[in-house]
Amino acid sequence: MTIEEVKSNIRDVIDFPIPGIVFKDLTTAFKNPGCMKYFEDEMYRLYKDKGITKVIGIESRGFIMAPVLGNKLGVGFVPVRKKGKLPAETIEVSYAKEYGVDVIELHKDALTSDDVVLVHDDLLATGGTMKAACELIRKFGVKKIYVNFLVELDFLKGREQFDKDIMVDSLIHY
Repeated sequence: MTIEEVKSNIRDVIDFPIPGIVFKDLTTAFKNPGCMKYFEDEMYRLYKDKGITKVIGIESRGFIMAPVLGNKLGVGFVPVRKKGKLPAETIEVSYAKEYGVDVIELHKDALTSDDVVLVHDDLLATGGTMKAACELIRKFGVKKIYVNFLVELDFLKGREQFDKDIMVDSLIHY
């Protein structure tokens, strides 16, 4: 499958979640096994030699491909969740979003200073959630943070949110 074929499987939803937004819906690509294989193979190619020890998925669409990649890399999966969704003791960070303030959490025992982590979400728009996730992960003193998205909306310049020591990769650019 080519990148153009994958792009043709991503649906535009007009005026979602608010008027004026064109939402890139990846659920239509996720239901295509060829697209799923493309995502899995391309992400594996990017990270197979990086020494990744944990793949972190951002709630909720980051939970789709992050465990798949963790399994392929032979490493663990760790969820970053919205406040109150994790059952044990957590560390949290709050951040401003386009529509208000949100809080995300990780279990206190999720990571160690020996970890090299790959943080995954489906789409990079303004970068606020992923920037907050990286701030949260830094509290664990991990060795290295890599960030990955399936889709990046280049015109929103979300990539500029990240510190220079964080490698940011996106498979598809709009």
